[in-house]
Parts: sequence; structure tokens; C-alpha cells
Amino acid sequence: MIRVKVCGITREEDALEAARLGADALGFIMAQSPRRVSLGQAASIIQRLPPFLSVVGVMADPTEEELREAVESRMFDYLQFHGNEPPSLLANLPIKTIKALGISLREDLEALESYKEAAHFFLLDTKVKGVSGGTGQPFDWSLLQGVRFSRPFILAGGLGPKNITKAIRQASPHGVDINSAIETSHGIKDHRLMGMAIMAAKGRTPKTREVIIHDT
Repeated sequence: MIRVKVCGITREEDALEAARLGADALGFIMAQSPRRVSLGQAASIIQRLPPFLSVVGVMADPTEEELREAVESRMFDYLQFHGNEPPSLLANLPIKTIKALGISLREDLEALESYKEAAHFFLLDTKVKGVSGGTGQPFDWSLLQGVRFSRPFILAGGLGPKNITKAIRQASPHGVDINSAIETSHGIKDHRLMGMAIMAAKGRTPKTREVIIHDT
């Protein structure tokens, strides 16, 4: 079963609706982005989430202090990296990691080789100069055909209700990352589009998972 990550969460209502619709993971961006949230903002949403939902912190070349705070917060199940972080940094973290890579040519995939022992998952996004993720544009999925990956990979880049089924069929990812194609504006999720994308990815009607609000 394809796993679905809804990234760029900035609002509690979007996080809870994603959980209700059957998302498997939520991403909170702490790198430079129109969807950036602080650690405190992420915490206020995460503490309201139901159990068995994975939480991903998204970073790009974090400072030592930023990385330490994210790890020590114990809020995240995974940290996802979009910068030029060396494999040794990921390998030494006491948390599961996702290494993101921009793709425009098949040769771009060669960079993953050095992370095969350091990262638990790869995330493949569209390469756009000067942008580290969140491009809102798909890349040529045929570049992935016939490639044997050393780690499970998540497909990202402009995925939404209109193209997610084709993307899964063509690229055969372990999971998909949806963000800009299910938004009305940066960080504001359209719940109808989100439900349609999750349904299309999983090939069925979205779950109606019961969401229990955890009072603090």
C-alpha cells in the first residue's frame, strides 16, 4: 500500500483533516519556505494529532543548534533533509532520516549512492535552480524506470489528484509527498483536493479515521 505524506502543514485544522482522510505522515517545514513554521508552532499542532501518524521535520542545511533542538524536542519520527548535508551527519543522528534530492536528469540519481548507508528513505523532487523542494512541478518520472534503489523512495513534485495515479504507476514509489497541488495558497490546504489526492494514491475511498483531540 502506498503511503501518503502531506507536507507543508501550517494549520491545525489541515493536520487533523489530513489524519481523518488517511494520510500516513505529516511534514512540518522548518527550512526557508513560504510554509515555514517554528518548532513551537509545529509543537502546538503535533500535540493535537492522533496516534500512529508519522511526523516529519523538514530541514535544509540546519545549524547545529537548529538540528539539536529538533532532535531533542522528540516531536519527530523522521527528519528530512533538502540541503547539502553530508552523509556522516545523517548517519550519526539518533532519529530516522529522509534525504531529498532534486531530479532533472537520470545522472542526478548517482548522488544517492553516498547516502545509502546514512538515510532510511530517499525523497525525489524536481530540481529547480535555487530552490530546495516545494517546486510544485513534476519531473520526468520515466527517468526512474529500471533504477534499483538502495532505499525505499518517496516521490514528490507537483503531485495532486490529476496526476498522482499516473505517477505511482510509472515510478513505483514506496510513498508520495503531496503539498502545493492541494493548496489554495501557500500553507493553506484545500480539504477536497487533499481527500481526492489521498484517495487516488491509495486507490480507494479515503479513510474516516477517528480523530481524538488531545487536550493539554
